[in-house]
Amino acid sequence: MSFDELGLATALVRTVREQGYTTPTPIQQQAIPAILAGGDVLASAQTGTGKTAGFTLPILDRLSRAHSPGGTRPVRALILTPTRELAAQVEASTRTYGKGLPLKSMTLFGGVGMQPQIQTLRRGVDILVATPGRLLDHLGRGTVDLSRVETLVLDEADRMLDMGFIRDIRRVISSLPNERQTLLFSATFSNEIRNLAQDLLRSPTRIDVARRNTAAEAVTQIVHPVNRTGKQALLSSLIRNGDWQQVLVFTRTKHGADRLAKQLDRDGVTATAIHGNKSQGARTTALSRFHKGGVRVLVATDIAARGLDIDQLPHVVNYELPHVPEDYVHRIGRTGRAGHGGQAVSLVCVDEQGQLAGIERLLNRSITKQTVAGHEPDLAERPEPATKGRSGRSNRGGGARRGHPGGGRGGQSRSGQGSPGRRGQGPRGGYSARAKSKAA
Repeated sequence: MSFDELGLATALVRTVREQGYTTPTPIQQQAIPAILAGGDVLASAQTGTGKTAGFTLPILDRLSRAHSPGGTRPVRALILTPTRELAAQVEASTRTYGKGLPLKSMTLFGGVGMQPQIQTLRRGVDILVATPGRLLDHLGRGTVDLSRVETLVLDEADRMLDMGFIRDIRRVISSLPNERQTLLFSATFSNEIRNLAQDLLRSPTRIDVARRNTAAEAVTQIVHPVNRTGKQALLSSLIRNGDWQQVLVFTRTKHGADRLAKQLDRDGVTATAIHGNKSQGARTTALSRFHKGGVRVLVATDIAARGLDIDQLPHVVNYELPHVPEDYVHRIGRTGRAGHGGQAVSLVCVDEQGQLAGIERLLNRSITKQTVAGHEPDLAERPEPATKGRSGRSNRGGGARRGHPGGGRGGQSRSGQGSPGRRGQGPRGGYSARAKSKAA
């Protein structure tokens, strides 16, 4: 199948070809016609399989066909993402594929001034890509109007639930028209996502192009057992001896990311860190240096990692395993994208055996273990409670229970909040939009 056969406008097909794409991915083959037909969609696919184009292309098509030149320019499509980086990536896709179309798009996220955003909104925007916190800031000030939104997209919906955005999403939905198209896209299909879909979507087209919660087949996965205090030395050795030139490394905490980047620099391995405490300017600079080869290693936390779209990234390292097994799938999905191969390496100490077991249960497979000479683990080392990370509590048993993430959103938990009401129902309970926008 080619893009010509999906029903997209000729101008969009031409732009896609100019970007070097001729054959749609499986998620695009199924999602694009369904979205063009106007129905709701619940879609899941492995990371790196083209989900973003799967919804931006048909949205651009539908909006451009119904575009009225002149007059006001209301927000007609709203795309919610959990992080600034993902918002920037999605908006960049709308600009790339929408080149030549009479449509305008913008991002709306925290970490930057509100006044320039207000000025852009006043000039009119067709497609708004936003993080929930900053969007609610604007709604509270009356600087954005969502009453004419035709399509709502929740991108990485599972991640937004994990980060405690459920109440924010509910408040945003209360500002939208009851009659609209709603699209849920995610790399994993948790039970919470299916429950959310029942409340938000009407007779959705269900798309699941890969087995639930699977890792990309192009990614080679390996575990290196190591002592608790031997990880940094092992990582430096792997990078130097393997001549790795571009490595994305995951830690559980912001402090841990900063500390590891400094340690690698002292070891002669250029590195920089990216996490939620960094300003938007610092995050953008760090990512740009990594893209351009200015540093070999980018150390990131999970909250900053969504939306890091790096072409042909060869190596991803789990310096610390995540508490939530599904996050492992998202992490290693940063490599092996668009059909390219990649390697995912996990440095696992005795404290993380529970997390590793949880990941292997999720994947329904055992990951190859390989001890590196000179970095053998001490078999007498006893486990200690794992460091508190995004889950907001220590964990030795293979992952915090999903639905109780706590931590990064002001300690907020999804426990007891329920799901967003059906269309037209308002939110329950109070909240501080300003406090939340800072985390986005």
